[in-house]
Amino acid sequence: MRHSAFVLMLPLCVSLLACANPKSDQTTVKPAALANHVLEIAESISEDELRASTEALASDEFEGRGPGSTGDELARAYLASQLEALGLTPAFEGDSWQQLLEIIGITSQMQDEWTFKNSDGAEVAFEFENDYMGAIGGQEAHAEVSEAEVVFVGYGIDAPEQQWNDYKGMSVEGKVLLMLNDDPDWDPSLFEGERKLYAGRWTYKYEIAARKGAVGAIIIHTTPSAGYPWPVVVTGWTGEQFELPAGDEPKLAIRAWLTEDSSQDLVALAGHSLEDLVASAHSRDFEPVSLGISTSIEITATTRSTQSANVGGILQGSDAELKNEFLVYSAHHDHFGIGSPDETGDIIYNGALDNSVAMAQSLSVARAFTALDPAPRRSVLFLFVAVEEQGSLGSKHFVESRVLAPSAIATNINFELGNVWGPTHDVVVYGSGKSELDDLLASVAAIQHRHLSPEPDLRAGWFYRSDQVSFARAGVPAIWFKSGTNHVGQPAEWGAEQQKNWIDRHYHRPSDEIHDHWQFDGLRQDAQLAFMLGLIVANSDETPNWTPGDEFEAIRLESLGMAP
Repeated sequence: MRHSAFVLMLPLCVSLLACANPKSDQTTVKPAALANHVLEIAESISEDELRASTEALASDEFEGRGPGSTGDELARAYLASQLEALGLTPAFEGDSWQQLLEIIGITSQMQDEWTFKNSDGAEVAFEFENDYMGAIGGQEAHAEVSEAEVVFVGYGIDAPEQQWNDYKGMSVEGKVLLMLNDDPDWDPSLFEGERKLYAGRWTYKYEIAARKGAVGAIIIHTTPSAGYPWPVVVTGWTGEQFELPAGDEPKLAIRAWLTEDSSQDLVALAGHSLEDLVASAHSRDFEPVSLGISTSIEITATTRSTQSANVGGILQGSDAELKNEFLVYSAHHDHFGIGSPDETGDIIYNGALDNSVAMAQSLSVARAFTALDPAPRRSVLFLFVAVEEQGSLGSKHFVESRVLAPSAIATNINFELGNVWGPTHDVVVYGSGKSELDDLLASVAAIQHRHLSPEPDLRAGWFYRSDQVSFARAGVPAIWFKSGTNHVGQPAEWGAEQQKNWIDRHYHRPSDEIHDHWQFDGLRQDAQLAFMLGLIVANSDETPNWTPGDEFEAIRLESLGMAP
């Protein structure tokens, strides 16, 4: 894979004359004529097709696309039929459109109350759902914590590369750990400052606690540190949870969340203030604090093995050599299926914005690619992955299965969520600054008279919360972008208010349905941008790089057989 000086091509890409489809042995079409054709194809992406696909995938017929459900099967069949109708090639072994993956469904039965007591015998109890959420830590039918000591471990991070260890000086084997969400954010030299890295994600915190020998871990929830309110935690941790089949990795007995108010009550039982404990955690010198509190809890669970699948189709590349390299577009097809009713009695979590609009965008981009003549030099995979909502399991399985070696993937462009409030003047990259793709995106966005805006809410760690991170962790340069909040014809704060309102009222709830006020021209704008960006990557002599020093750069260089 050619992998150098990609960024030097950016000035040429503004016009799309050189990068839209450079000359090769496969075509005699002049670049300028083809550039106009490319723009015409981008313009052909329509609001009507985006709406039609979104309506189908978010319909009650698909029952919220819960993993392993009838709705999941129907959604996968719909996606496969769409890819086949476009004339793509099945992406998986045996000429299959689907890559089956086994998933373990786990339904935990949590205690109605979880009690903690101090050495004087005083107690505090927390109510399930209102105060705490939790699940069994493994894939067993029973787990128990008995009189375990509770220890505050700050951020719960052990990161030698940052010279940061919240576990120093204490063995936490057999203990229940109380920890902050997020990662240190007050100094740009620490964990990239306000930007949340993987060490700030809840998945990391449970993983490291288990490796340290703890029996349980409790994450303190705050809306700013999580990026979403407590009801989102309740929805995400209610009912059946899914995992890939367990290996020999260590597991906790219990993984839990506690509200901020309840966390204050818990540490007060130990004679501490949460404010003081948080302040103590803001230092490399922090050492774990034994709270003098113990707790017991018993969890039972039912488990089942079921299947979901990734769905994928390939547009074969036209270059004899580069067709063995791939541009991968991804979007997850799962949501939460049928669950607890909302205040209206609705039990179907339709997942219209999360993630039907994104699947619709990817299908539209696929149709645009099939209109190219000749096909792009590199091959293009349109991948719809399973079980994203519970840890990006489908994309993780795809990458680890080596259907495509990471070294053969030029770039991943991920679709997630979307803009249903109309066109914007700006675009936001989630995980901005991580690769050369940002500068290329800015050049292509200029064709639409749009610009890149700074990433909002860096503490939310959005880059680590969708499928692009599975590709990134394998070294593949990956990007997720969508419209910003500077909406055409609207006041300055209007767009941010719409997004916040959706997060607060509809995110991971049955009300995530298509609404009458939705506009599809903003989705069209972003789909066009994704098409043009991907086409440049698919046709370029060179491939994008991670920004020097990025956390994923060394993995990429190793996969390419290049010395870091």
